[in-house]
Amino acid sequence: MTTVLQSFVAGRWVGQQAAQALHSAINGQEVAFAHAERLDFAEALHYGRTTGLQGMLAMDFQQRAAALRALAKYLGERKEELYAISAHTGATRIDSWVDIEGGTGTLFAYAGMAASELPSGNLIHEGPVASLGKKNTFAGTHILVPRGGVAVHINAFNFPVWGLLEKFAPTFLAGMPCIGKPATATSYLTEALVRMIDQSGILPKGALQLVVGSTGDLLDRLDVADVVTFTGSADTAAKLRVNANIVRNSIPFNAEADSLNCAILADDVSPDDEEFDLFVKEVVREMTVKAGQKCTAIRRAIVPRKHLDAVAEKIKARLSKVVVGDPSVEGVKMGALASKSQQSDVAERVAMLRQSAELVCGGDAHFSLVGEGVAQGAFFQPTLLLCQQPLNTDSVHDIEAFGPVSTLMPYDNMEEAMALAKRGKGSLVGSLITKTPAVAAQVVPRLAANHGRLHVLDRESAGESTGHGSPLPSLKHGGPGRAGGGEELGGIRAVTHMMQRAAVQGSPSMLTAITREYARGANVIETDTHPFKRYFEELQIGESLLTPSKVIGEADVKAFGELTGDMFYMHFDDEAAKASAFGKRIAHGYLVLSDAAGLFVVAEPGPVLANYGLDTLRFVKPVGLGDSIQVRLTCKRKIDRNKKDANGQGQGVVAWDVEVTNQDKELVASYDILTLVAKKG
Repeated sequence: MTTVLQSFVAGRWVGQQAAQALHSAINGQEVAFAHAERLDFAEALHYGRTTGLQGMLAMDFQQRAAALRALAKYLGERKEELYAISAHTGATRIDSWVDIEGGTGTLFAYAGMAASELPSGNLIHEGPVASLGKKNTFAGTHILVPRGGVAVHINAFNFPVWGLLEKFAPTFLAGMPCIGKPATATSYLTEALVRMIDQSGILPKGALQLVVGSTGDLLDRLDVADVVTFTGSADTAAKLRVNANIVRNSIPFNAEADSLNCAILADDVSPDDEEFDLFVKEVVREMTVKAGQKCTAIRRAIVPRKHLDAVAEKIKARLSKVVVGDPSVEGVKMGALASKSQQSDVAERVAMLRQSAELVCGGDAHFSLVGEGVAQGAFFQPTLLLCQQPLNTDSVHDIEAFGPVSTLMPYDNMEEAMALAKRGKGSLVGSLITKTPAVAAQVVPRLAANHGRLHVLDRESAGESTGHGSPLPSLKHGGPGRAGGGEELGGIRAVTHMMQRAAVQGSPSMLTAITREYARGANVIETDTHPFKRYFEELQIGESLLTPSKVIGEADVKAFGELTGDMFYMHFDDEAAKASAFGKRIAHGYLVLSDAAGLFVVAEPGPVLANYGLDTLRFVKPVGLGDSIQVRLTCKRKIDRNKKDANGQGQGVVAWDVEVTNQDKELVASYDILTLVAKKG
């Protein structure tokens, strides 16, 4: 009996009555049914804003990062179950790897980034603190806090796993409950994923809900604290973003839409160059991976007119070797489109494109397929088109066939190539294949105005390149214009997109209390115990030490120069130094840094385990020979990463604010020291 899919809302699975039938893209057989029951979206939103939000904010950034890591591990151990279901979407093993392990890999990536970049607690201090008065008793800064609402993530059919997880990961870290709405055609795979997540018990209740089928009046019920993200067609994005409730309440709406992405073969590359073959391979790969059903796929292959025939022949030759059919059959390299309706849509759009472009290869509705029962599948032959006059043709820059289809476009000079790229009216990604850095330096800044990401490929990067069509967690995904004007991924900035930014003004002491990060000028805590002798739990933000002074003399400078080999004239040549802007010999900056450390470091073993870096180092004023220095060391912030070392010793990260002043109380150097500090318990 075919399964009726269920939605997961308000903590329960809903759906018993069969509605729309969902079919295997391989053989057309029924895989599942969407459910017919209407969902109570008021209840779903209330559950997210109460139970979901309460459970998530009971955790902090570091704890949510740990939960993401645990979830990624849990899903990874069960990936074969997802692979088996993914086969119905028409995906090959490689296609499914991109979706399934790309999704869990994104969870791992965000868990790692959060562990190293986000604080303890649920507030991000987005510094620096700016003094707003002459006496530094009034200052301002920025903070990011959870919005207190629900994120609605509406996804396309082509990535049922990655599409949900790449949005969920940063939203979860931001402390925002999610309602995921996958495209119905492949929602059976997303439903299986969410069932796994629910069964894991790793997430707090209400952190993730799932809608199978229609969103009904969901968007009409959102309020100012909520967020909507959308991945899909540009036309659908345009309709959703003007929803009256979204417009009226200024609800953030982030769109990542399909775009007519291009790849440019630069005119410095000849058919004998390695880069020529790299271009051909990239175009073919983007036509055939996921059967071309990627919002980042290469739709326009822009090539020098002088090499047009050579490019066409090489692409045609590679495509002729692509075996299409049931991915479970050995040797099959490309599977099916996600559905019969998608197959019809691609065929219709190819027909429209062929009114102004000629056929190079493909386009056969009755081409040979491998596998049993595949005649009822949603297969489409890889199709390469050629538009001879692309500067004078609109359709090839406006119509997208969302399948294994690409159009060759010749150009006569690089200005024409860049003009053609711009005709896409905004793209998620563009590739430039060149062997000359000077060409990249000229072209990339021009292309950047119309692209969200630029992939520059040559023989040097080819071995490690992740390819034109692969969004990465650490890099922005999204693009201007037709591509939706939105922004996803890009590291921790994706987390901050889901939070509310506010400016805060007050005294340095107030800002320190609010941000849980010491602001210079705030009241400090001085005790008889050196801060380096306190365990992580014992340290207070603002706990501080003022060291004795030390004079830096001729012998210090000489010894440091001989030890390091730094014999720069400013430190040793009286006459040359007098003629400089400083008018005298000065101490090495790193000598000042080293002597400062000597003033505050504790020699004997203690809770401070290691110093692993300096941040924001600035040498503000030179230290002359005979000047003295003094150091103010203050506990700036603490991050509890809930980790233990190999011996079971708990530890956290402490950042220390360091101010080095001279005998006139003038600041000469400023920096943060990052240390690992042991826990007492």
